[in-house]
Amino acid sequence: MTDFVANKVVFSDSTVRPGTYLVVEKSNVGFQARDGVRLSADLYHPKGLARTSTILVRIPFTDNFNNRFRSRLIAHYWATRGYSVVVQGSRGRYRSEGTYYPLISERNDGIDTLNWIADQEWFNGKIAMWGGSAFGYSQWAVSDQSNPGPQAYFIQIASSDFHKMFYNGNAFALESALYWAIRSHGDRDRKVKLEDLDRGLWHLPLLEADNVAIGDTDFFNDWLLHPDSDAYWQKIDGTNRPEELQAPVLLLGGWFDPFLPSQLDDFQRIMVHNKNKNVANETRLIIGPWGHASAAKLLPDNLEIPYRVASVLPSIPWFDDQLEEIPNPVKLPKVKIYVMGKNQWRNDNEWPLARTRFTPFYLSSDKAANTLRGDGTLMAERSFSSNSVDSFTYDPTKPVPTAGGAMLGDRSGIQLQNSLESRHDVLVYSTPNLDSDIEVTGPIKVILYVDTDARSTDFTAKLVDVHPDGSAYNISDGILRRSYDYSQQTGKSPVRIEIALWPTSNVFLKGHKIRLEVSSSNFPHYDRNPNTGINNAISKQMKVAHQKVYHSKTYSSQLILPIIP
Repeated sequence: MTDFVANKVVFSDSTVRPGTYLVVEKSNVGFQARDGVRLSADLYHPKGLARTSTILVRIPFTDNFNNRFRSRLIAHYWATRGYSVVVQGSRGRYRSEGTYYPLISERNDGIDTLNWIADQEWFNGKIAMWGGSAFGYSQWAVSDQSNPGPQAYFIQIASSDFHKMFYNGNAFALESALYWAIRSHGDRDRKVKLEDLDRGLWHLPLLEADNVAIGDTDFFNDWLLHPDSDAYWQKIDGTNRPEELQAPVLLLGGWFDPFLPSQLDDFQRIMVHNKNKNVANETRLIIGPWGHASAAKLLPDNLEIPYRVASVLPSIPWFDDQLEEIPNPVKLPKVKIYVMGKNQWRNDNEWPLARTRFTPFYLSSDKAANTLRGDGTLMAERSFSSNSVDSFTYDPTKPVPTAGGAMLGDRSGIQLQNSLESRHDVLVYSTPNLDSDIEVTGPIKVILYVDTDARSTDFTAKLVDVHPDGSAYNISDGILRRSYDYSQQTGKSPVRIEIALWPTSNVFLKGHKIRLEVSSSNFPHYDRNPNTGINNAISKQMKVAHQKVYHSKTYSSQLILPIIP
């Protein structure tokens, strides 16, 4: 019955070779790690085969019916096609002993597991790994291993740089971090209640946010207390893992996943700096319309491309190819991306696309760009108006609320932005209605010339697709936190800053508008900058900041879009 559900119902795909083997299961097999902690796994083996290639999955989940059912489905999907499958619990989870703490033990435990598999009588010497998020990280943790070591990886919605996910643009990814802390607090996963989440998000100091949400959580505290890429993060992220990767990897990401920028950085570093030509030549990339293990609702029809099925279906052609399981396996394209707006899959040869034209769009206003009722414009040609600066007040006690974006949890993805554009602390710059389609695919950045009276503050930028009926939807956003010379006043030059926005692929259709929103908060996606220069992890103090954005001949603030001809 499990084989039928896996192959004919959940993962049905006529392009994937059929499963032909019955499956033998063994539960709670395992060994003692180097420190004596027993790591437990379930083994699924194709009946009638003596030695096989193996797929290893190391999961940090609770041992319950739902997780075990999902694991069995995926394991049977692979095992019926001739692979042995090891589904192992991370330390402290899924029947493995020890204390659960995300990420920190995955390298040693992963290496011990590879050595254990190498000694098994059913192992033929070839191994692959599969998984996303924290169990995508478990692959990066052993990616420099070769004897024994995997011959292929399939890493989803994860990267080799977890520090960057938490501190993209130097601001703390508060909603993602607290969501993770609530879900993984203690010895089991739990459903995240929004009232718990919101209670913690608004609390100061932030070091107590987990306490008031769900209870003191050691790893949340550590994430907050280590804003720099110090020894704590180096123990987790290692150094130069993409350069030292020993086997090809299939990377799968989502346009609204918080790991996407660092995951794309992994891909580029493998392509440019990995010295093993086979690793670079064989590595593949897929980016779909997903959040973190979830589907984004695509416009105009709220179309959804299921994530969980998409994270499994490429695995058979990928593993068949890399582990040489069958002659003439299906070859995956080098890069496959989902182009939003047109809502189509497309194959490409590289990332970023070689045909990209990085095109500036210049900010301007005649009177003021505050709110949608202002006259902020976004133009492909420079336009020097009588007004050369837009101003707004950022009050961290009244931050601009998050509406969608790349976060952990149910509030990620695409959402309406119109209500935010009524706020006076949001600058709005829009193009005229487009007279033809414009495809934007690749990395995006905003260059702003700014002034502030705060010691430290944030500037945010958001790329928005405005439909003919006026409805505005987020496509990409970014933030930059840094210190400033707060004594900077009249007569001193504005400061040039660059904000990296989330990479994307979206066609702004004819009749739509391209819009840029600029402000100083995107809360609770990111924590509020208190404008005091004091880390609000340990402080409750807040101060109002007065912000200026310049757009003149000398100080030409601009949005730079990767246009695909």
